Amino acid sequence: MPGGATNLSSGSPVPRADSFRWLQLALGIVCMALVANLQYGWTLFVNPLQERHHFGLSAIQLSFSIFVIIETWLVPVEGWLVDRLGPRPVVAAGAVLAAFGWVLDSWADSLRQLYAAAVIAGLGAGCVYGTCMANAVKWFPDKRGLAAGLTAAGFGAGSALTVIPIGNMIRASGYEQTFFFFGILQGACILVISLFLIKPNPPPGVVAAARVVLTKIDYSLGQMLRTPVFWLTYALFVAVAAGGLMAAAQIGPIAKDYGLADLPVSILGAASLPLLTLTVMIDNLANGLTRPLCGFISDWLGRESTMLLVFVGEGLALLGLLAFGRHPAGFVIFAAFVFLCWGEIFSIFPALCADTFGVKNAATNVGTLYTAKGMGSLLVPLASVISAQGNWNLVFFVCAAIAITAGIVAKWVLAPMRRRCIAEANARGSALPAAGAGQCAGA
Repeated sequence: MPGGATNLSSGSPVPRADSFRWLQLALGIVCMALVANLQYGWTLFVNPLQERHHFGLSAIQLSFSIFVIIETWLVPVEGWLVDRLGPRPVVAAGAVLAAFGWVLDSWADSLRQLYAAAVIAGLGAGCVYGTCMANAVKWFPDKRGLAAGLTAAGFGAGSALTVIPIGNMIRASGYEQTFFFFGILQGACILVISLFLIKPNPPPGVVAAARVVLTKIDYSLGQMLRTPVFWLTYALFVAVAAGGLMAAAQIGPIAKDYGLADLPVSILGAASLPLLTLTVMIDNLANGLTRPLCGFISDWLGRESTMLLVFVGEGLALLGLLAFGRHPAGFVIFAAFVFLCWGEIFSIFPALCADTFGVKNAATNVGTLYTAKGMGSLLVPLASVISAQGNWNLVFFVCAAIAITAGIVAKWVLAPMRRRCIAEANARGSALPAAGAGQCAGA
């Protein structure tokens, strides 16, 4: 029943109970958690890959960029399929592709194979991510920021549960067996869950908070792409995504260059862990926590006001990492704050997109906005080149300046532009004016 229950007399879907949409949200969160390691667990494999094959750090990290580009840039295509076929077949295909991507990583003995694995894994992750995020914003028009945040939290924090097992298996059995085992395990679990996903059909009468400005118009992809509001939103997404992606991919090499990666750390008398393992675990928890938290705050405070707070916070955290990151405690604390102030982009931006351009084509439109993450990933290898001698200061400073600037632009440029765009479209009753004038169409 891919479209849910149906009214036999009218042929239209029967509205589901409120509890049912929470169940669907929970299933999406679990899928996101299961696919998260493809991105956030990658840093644990970088140094073992380099030690085994000596490909070069920049060459290995190019695989990460390829993964993120494929994961993000094809989400509009996957979203188009979701809008028409429903979530089940797209997530099922993503499960198979995600599993095969890591299995191929386990076999790879050349850069060509490593890059092919990144393409396949990126396709799988994009299918799962784009579908689950679109489902969240469609099921919860009244709590869009929170729902998107909880779903994104699965992707941000999901890998935290497996960081220690993956790290232990890499040390005990090698990275090849770790790739193979976790690839099969994660893919199989997502495949089973996909069988229970259905097309969103929220209960009637749910409305957003007064502070959230909503469109009454459903934009097609082409209509959305003709609005300056979309392109400013896209530019902000790229700018802020770049800094966090750099941290996600490079936290292992940074810790190694600072001489901290293998430093043993004991918490509350428990068995000691390498500082890098502890840092990645805390970072992933912070990355997951901020998504529903800031999504909820944005439902209450407004999207752009929340963006100002967290983007400036990310910039300050990056400057803190620059100033204090060579000390073990400073490294752990400020790396966590970077992720705490970064991960919310994956809840606020999808919610803002659906607020501005409607929900009918949300999978396609939100997926298109999500390609900004792929654009940001292009800067990850550049960070390796700039820091070739182990000097990360310039990287931190530039990313901090961009994040702070993005927060200011979001509050005082994007917010008024978006309000005018929505007001004009709602007054007209159509997405774009015929003559192409106004805030919703670039003149």
